[in-house]
Amino acid sequence: MMDRLDATFWNLPTESLQSRLEATQAGLSQDEALLRHARFGPNTLRDHAERPILIQYLSHFKNPLVIVLLAASAVSALTDEITSFVIIWVIVLMSVTLDFVQEYRAGRAADQLKKAVAVRTTVLRDAQPQEIQIEGLVPGDVVLLTAGDLIPADCRLLDAKDFFINQALLTGESYPVEKFARELSEPAADLSQAVNSVFMGTSVISGMAKALVCRTGADTAVGDIADSLQVKPPPTAFELGTQSFGMLIMRLTFLLVLFVFLNNAFFHRPFLESFLFAIALAVGLTPELLPMVVTVTLSRGALRMAKKQVIVKQLASIHNLGSMDVICTDKTGTLTEGRIRLERHLDAQGKESEQVLQLAYLNSYFETGLKSPLDDAILEHKEIDASGWRKIDEVPFDFERRRVSVLVEQEKPGQDKKRLLVVKGSPEDILRLSTQYAVGESQGFKPLDDQALASLHALHDSLGREGFKVLGIAWRPVAQDHPHAIVDDETELIFAGFAAFLDSPKESAAHALKALAADGVSVKIVTGDSELVTRYVCAQLNMPVTGVLTGSEIQQMDDPTLAVRVREANLFCRVTPMQKNRLILSLKAQGRTVGYLGDGINDAPSLRTADVGISVDSAVDVAKAAADMIMLRHDLNVLHSGVREGRRTFANIMKYIMMGTSSNFGNMFSMAAATLFLPFLPMLPSQILLNNLLYDISELPIPMDNVDNAYLSQPRQWDTTFIRNFMWVVGPVSSIFDFLTFYILLKVFGAGEELFHTGWFIESFATQVMVIFVIRTRGNPFKSRPNLALTVTSLAVVLIAMALPFTPFAAHLGFVAPPPLFFLILLAMVLCYLVTVEFVKQYFYRHFTVR
Repeated sequence: MMDRLDATFWNLPTESLQSRLEATQAGLSQDEALLRHARFGPNTLRDHAERPILIQYLSHFKNPLVIVLLAASAVSALTDEITSFVIIWVIVLMSVTLDFVQEYRAGRAADQLKKAVAVRTTVLRDAQPQEIQIEGLVPGDVVLLTAGDLIPADCRLLDAKDFFINQALLTGESYPVEKFARELSEPAADLSQAVNSVFMGTSVISGMAKALVCRTGADTAVGDIADSLQVKPPPTAFELGTQSFGMLIMRLTFLLVLFVFLNNAFFHRPFLESFLFAIALAVGLTPELLPMVVTVTLSRGALRMAKKQVIVKQLASIHNLGSMDVICTDKTGTLTEGRIRLERHLDAQGKESEQVLQLAYLNSYFETGLKSPLDDAILEHKEIDASGWRKIDEVPFDFERRRVSVLVEQEKPGQDKKRLLVVKGSPEDILRLSTQYAVGESQGFKPLDDQALASLHALHDSLGREGFKVLGIAWRPVAQDHPHAIVDDETELIFAGFAAFLDSPKESAAHALKALAADGVSVKIVTGDSELVTRYVCAQLNMPVTGVLTGSEIQQMDDPTLAVRVREANLFCRVTPMQKNRLILSLKAQGRTVGYLGDGINDAPSLRTADVGISVDSAVDVAKAAADMIMLRHDLNVLHSGVREGRRTFANIMKYIMMGTSSNFGNMFSMAAATLFLPFLPMLPSQILLNNLLYDISELPIPMDNVDNAYLSQPRQWDTTFIRNFMWVVGPVSSIFDFLTFYILLKVFGAGEELFHTGWFIESFATQVMVIFVIRTRGNPFKSRPNLALTVTSLAVVLIAMALPFTPFAAHLGFVAPPPLFFLILLAMVLCYLVTVEFVKQYFYRHFTVR
C-alpha cells in the first residue's frame, strides 16, 4: 500500500509520483477510494472525530455558575439541608441537560444545513467524472479544476490550459500565478517555486486543469500551518453584546451578594445560612438558561430560514442579518432575470454584422478561463462554425483589464494560414486600445479619429439607455510565427463593433426592493456594468436613484470624501473588486451593518469584509466558502424573508434577557433590602432556588414565541445600555409591589416567618411570570398574541406555585397554607402590577432610544 508523500512531492517525476501513489490519469476505482479514505481519513484540516456523548455532557458542568451551585449543594448536604441540596441538583441537571440537548441538536441541524451547500469538487472515479464533497478526496484521486474552484488538496498538475491560481493564502502573492503541467527543470525549495503543483485552500482564477491529488487533510501545506491560520476571528456584534451583558450581571450579582453578606454579618446571623442565601441570590439574578435560550433560538431560526431557502453557515450571523441596514448587491440575477440573450451585434456604423458575431463567438468558444453568462449567450448562436479555427494561446480575463484575448489560426485547404488576436471586453477599454475601425463587412478600415470615437460612444450610450449590456469586439492580424498571446499584444486593434445583450428586469425584484426599504434596509447596487444600463434597470423597477459613483471617480477619492458620497449614492458602476471592498469598509466605518450579496470570484474579498456575506447555491466555490449564508434561490425576496427571520430570532433572545433582568433584578433587590429590617431571612435559600427553577421552566417556550410585525420593520442591534436602562426603570416597579406585599403580610395577616415566606414566594413568582405577557411586546399586550405553548406553560407553572403550600411537600419546603383572603388580595395586586408595568413600559419606550 502507498505511503504518505514528503513535503516536496513537486520535485518528483510524474511517472514516479503516479507509481508511488498507485494512481493513473483515469483516477481511482470507487472501492479503492473507500479503502484509502479509511486509511488516510477525511480531507479536512483538523480531526472532526467527536468526543463521546458522555464526555460532551459532563463538559457542561465546567460552567463557573454550575461549579458554585455544586459547592453550595455539598455544603447543604453536609449540614442536613436536604431540601436545598435536592433543589440545587434539580436546577443544575435541568440547566445542564437542556443546554447539552439543545446544543447537540443545534449542532446536528447546522451540520445538515452546511452539507446542503458544502463545497464540492469534480473527481474521476472508475474513469467517470462525478461530484463529491472535498472531504471525500484521497491521495491518488484525479480532480478536474476550472475557474472559480477552490483547490481541494495538494495536487500535481497532469494537464493545464491557461491555468492561473491565487495562492496569496500561502505565499502572500497578491497577483495570480500561472501553473503548468510539466517537470521542474531544477528542484524547488518551497511551494512558491512549485509551478507544477497547486495547494489546498488556494483558488482558480482562470483556465482549466486535471490534477493528481498527492496530499490531503493535515498533510497538506495549509495543514502544516493550520494552527497559525486558525486565528480566532474578531468577535461579532452578537458575541460582544452577550459578553457585555454578562459583565453587567456579574457586577450586579457581586454588589448584591456583598451587601447581603456584610448586612448579615452586622446582625450576627449564622454564617452558613447567610452563605446559602447569598448563593441563592446570585443564582436568582443570573439568567442561567441564557446559553440554552440563545442556542435554541438561533438553531430554530436557522431551520426556519432554511425553509425560506436561506442556509445559515454561522449561527451568530443571524443576528447580523437582522441588524443589517444596508445591502450591497450586484444587478445581474438579483434585479434581473439572469437569463442573458445576445440580441444585437452591430458594426461601427450601427448595422447588424455577422463579422462581429463571428469574432465574438471565436473568442468565447476558445476561451478556457472564467466564462461568464455573456459567453454562454454568445455560444447559443450555434450557426457559427468554428471548426476551421484552432486556438494558439490566450490572455485570460481579469477584473483589472476587464477583457480577454485569444490567439487563433484559420486553416483553409489551399489557402495560407491566417492568425488573429481576437479581443472582447469593456467597450471603453477596447475603444481605447483601438486605432482603426472596420467599415462594413469587407470595405476596409478607417482611422479611429475623434469624430469616429464620438460616434461610437454615442452608439454605445444609446444601447445603454435601452437597457443593453454592451461588449466591445476588436481584433488584429499577427505574424504566422507569433507564438504566444500576451497583454502587450492588446494594442493597435481594429475595432469591429458591439455585442449587445439584454437581461430583463425581474418582476419580483420591484416588490423585494420596496419591502426591504420599508423594513429599513437600503439597497446599493454595486456592478461592473455601465451607469446607463443600471439606470435603465432601476427605472424599470421603480427604484429611485439617489446618486451615482463610477469606479474611475472612486479611484480619485480619498476616504473622507468617499464616506460622504457613499452615504448619498445608491448606484456604483464600473467598480473593481478592490473598490467594492473600499465601499463596504467605508459604510462599516460609519456604523452601518453591511450585507454583501455576491456569487463570483471577485466577490470573495467583499463577502469576507461585510458584516454578513451572502452568496447563492450556484456561486463559485470561492464565494460560497467566504459567505456566512447561502441563498438557494437568487432572489431578493428570499433575502427579505431571511432578514425578517433574523430579526425574529434576535427578538426572542432579547425577550428572555429583558424579562429576566427586569423582574429578577426587582425581586433580588427586594430580598437584599428586606434583610435590613426583617428579623429573619425574607425567603429561605431553597425557596429562592425553587422560585428560580419554576421561573426558568415558564420561559422555556420563548424561542417559539411570536414576534410583532412592528418589531420586524426596523434593523435591530444589541445594545447593553438599553437593556441596563430597561432594568433600572422597570425593575423597581417589582420592588415597590414586593414592599407592599411585605406590609400586607406583616400588618394585615400578622405573618410569622413561614407565612411570610409562603406569601412572598407566591406573590413574587406570580408577578415575575405574568409580567412576561406585558414585556414580550412593545405594544398593547392584548393586541399581540403570544405563542400557545408560552401561555399554557406560564399559567400552569403559576398554578403549581400557588398549589405548593397545600401539598405534602409544603413542610419540607418551609411553606404553610395562606388564608383565602390572601389570594383575593394577590389577584388584585397582580392586576395592578401588570397595569403599572404597562404604563412604565410605554413611558420607557417614549423616552429612551429604541434599538
